[in-house]
Amino acid sequence: MQNEKQTTPNNNPDVSTLIQPYVKNWKWFVVSIILAITFAILYIRYTVPEYAIHAKVKILEDQNSTSELGAFTDLGVFGGTGNNVLDEIETLNSRTNLIEVVKELGLNKRIIAIGNIKNTGLYDNPPFNINFLGPDSIVQKTESAFYIRLISDTKFQFANIENKTFKEFSFGKPIPSSLGDLIITPNGSLDMTSYSGRDFEVKISPLAARAEYYQRKILITVTEEFSNIISITLNDAIKERGKDIINTLIDKYNQNAVDDKKAIADRTSNFINDRIADIYGNLSTVDQSAEDFKAGRGIADIATQTNVNLNIGAANQQELQNATVQLEIASSMKDLVDNQDGYELLPANVGLTDQTIASTTARYNELALERRRLLESSNEKNPIIVNLDQQLDGLKRSMKSSLNSVTNNLSLQVNSLSNQLSKINSRIFSAPKNERALRDITRQQQTTESLYLYLLQKREESQITFASASPKSKVIDRAYLLSKAPVSPKMPVVLLASVILGLLVPFSVIYGKDILDNKIHNKVNLEKLTGDVPVLAELPKISKKENTLIKTDERTVLAESLRILRTNLDFILKSRRNFNESRGKTIFVTSSVPGEGKTLVSFNLSMIYANAGKRVLLVGADIRNPKIYEFYKENNLDKLVKSAMNKGKKGLTDFLSNKTLEPKEIISPILENNETIDIIFAGTIPPNPTELLMSERTDELFEAVRKKYDYIIVDTAPLMVVSDTLLISKNADQTLYVTRAGITETNVVGFPIKLQKEGKLKGLSFIVNGVKQSNLGYGGKYGYGYGRTVKKWWKFSS
Repeated sequence: MQNEKQTTPNNNPDVSTLIQPYVKNWKWFVVSIILAITFAILYIRYTVPEYAIHAKVKILEDQNSTSELGAFTDLGVFGGTGNNVLDEIETLNSRTNLIEVVKELGLNKRIIAIGNIKNTGLYDNPPFNINFLGPDSIVQKTESAFYIRLISDTKFQFANIENKTFKEFSFGKPIPSSLGDLIITPNGSLDMTSYSGRDFEVKISPLAARAEYYQRKILITVTEEFSNIISITLNDAIKERGKDIINTLIDKYNQNAVDDKKAIADRTSNFINDRIADIYGNLSTVDQSAEDFKAGRGIADIATQTNVNLNIGAANQQELQNATVQLEIASSMKDLVDNQDGYELLPANVGLTDQTIASTTARYNELALERRRLLESSNEKNPIIVNLDQQLDGLKRSMKSSLNSVTNNLSLQVNSLSNQLSKINSRIFSAPKNERALRDITRQQQTTESLYLYLLQKREESQITFASASPKSKVIDRAYLLSKAPVSPKMPVVLLASVILGLLVPFSVIYGKDILDNKIHNKVNLEKLTGDVPVLAELPKISKKENTLIKTDERTVLAESLRILRTNLDFILKSRRNFNESRGKTIFVTSSVPGEGKTLVSFNLSMIYANAGKRVLLVGADIRNPKIYEFYKENNLDKLVKSAMNKGKKGLTDFLSNKTLEPKEIISPILENNETIDIIFAGTIPPNPTELLMSERTDELFEAVRKKYDYIIVDTAPLMVVSDTLLISKNADQTLYVTRAGITETNVVGFPIKLQKEGKLKGLSFIVNGVKQSNLGYGGKYGYGYGRTVKKWWKFSS
């Protein structure tokens, strides 16, 4: 096979042999590279370039991430938790944020100027504006397209994308479309005459589709490990559009963060306002009771009467008051949690001192906000939302448990303080009944008033906190053009890729052809398969314009190849022990199948021996499919053959079937190029060729002609088609097995070698016929040197 590797004496692959198929086809590599570079230049010329837009943002660590729960900070429960940068990247590049960006910038409406080869997108200053009269819900969820052809300052043509049938309209007039009526208005800041005759394509896409498109194109990465600074990159064909997209995305992200904090603030304020309204009613009732009590009994000042008892119970009363306040807040918080069915936000920083409740409430609000944000672009069956629901339920159960525990503890504390206070009251039991009743009213009044003032203070603090709410990020670099050169297509990369592709395509073709090749191509190729069986010569491929019959003293490559064959044949024949100079040598010429050139070899080998002054007999032993006459006809020698046959000459089959014929009666002398060779034609095609060849007459014929001729060249039948050659092979001194370059398969070579080992063929040797000029010799490196001289392409005539 051609792809078998030639080895050097040290058994290493010969590099020159490996690269030989590629070097021989260097022109294909040049053509392929030129074509690839041409296509690359056209690609660069007509591809819409994209530019890299870049921005940097720092994610701020929220030191008081639960500051919105300021109403509960006195409890010291909730602590701040910093933002996770990776989570914030996902939030920034979320589908919801990008839908808002697409909607605000109108990116779902695209105007494209149609060119002869390349189309150009328009963004910030198109020649006309589009306004839809239909509902936004339809426009923002529908895919549509149409064409606009500008005619003048007042008119244009409109066509649907399906039929491209243009109809004329005036600017400002409603146009019916699949999206409802739309109005086209001219851009007053531009000279419309410069756009006259230009065609534009308008594409309307769903908001979600465009948002997902930009979500895939935007790349957000952390600049360094453990850093809070993130890099935002977008490749876009329109520079200003890319900048606007990134800047708007950052603004939307920050605004959403502020809105989330304000939502918690509003929820907290509403809770405090509800509590203030309830306590205000209680406080008014207590004040009225005190006023009625004093007025009804005529009491002006009883401080001196109860001064001693009040001093004793003052400390106890203060503790009871604090515990009552805490119990009231805890009970209110507990009722709110118990009565909440869904996952609404809980009031924060209302004054409980229990740290666990404050921390749990902060975490609950964070998860509730995340759930609300995800529900804007998903549903409650989403696995992430289901997971959040489970976490919220767990936090709610934990909060209920903590509130129950706090309520129970405060109740016990209030009861204990009340008991202590009762003991103090027993000491003043002898005091007037009025004093005791007034004291109860005063205590209730103080408790309600302190709670009322406390809630008023926390409401103001909450509003102040959220009025100054800060965004989650700080912009380090607003969107800017990373480089004036486009990032796509990159000319050096495209050209390099085209060169590589230009080399790879012919290389792959040649390599694949070499791998799949199972044909013989030259002598070197065949010698690797034959082992000890010699390959005597290789004959060049002959074009249709060249003669297949050599002439006397001809110096062509074919003639020289046949002379080499003659020399090698004589050397092999003479090297045998039983060589007899006076006895004619019988040379069988055969092949695997018809068409491999055995007849050409047979006749030209006869001519070569005749040129050397030898007596030569050419025998046509392929009696099933005679080819010698056809060979003569192809070389315009059929008149000579007919002349010989018209003299009553018979052929081989006539001799074998008619025992009365003598060998001289079937021999036809032919004079060509001043050389005479005798020929025994195949004769009449018999019905029983096998039986004829097995007869004793065959041996008698060969024995007779050996005494008269120096060389008997026998054109036999193909070995793999019929068994005729094997039947007469015992009469051969040498068997020439003809293979044809590019035709004979490598697995066929083993067949005649096997026959020789079995003793069915004698003196087997091979010939390669039809070898291309570039493959003659050892890989085409060495030729015979007698052929037509072809000037190299790089040499010019002087």
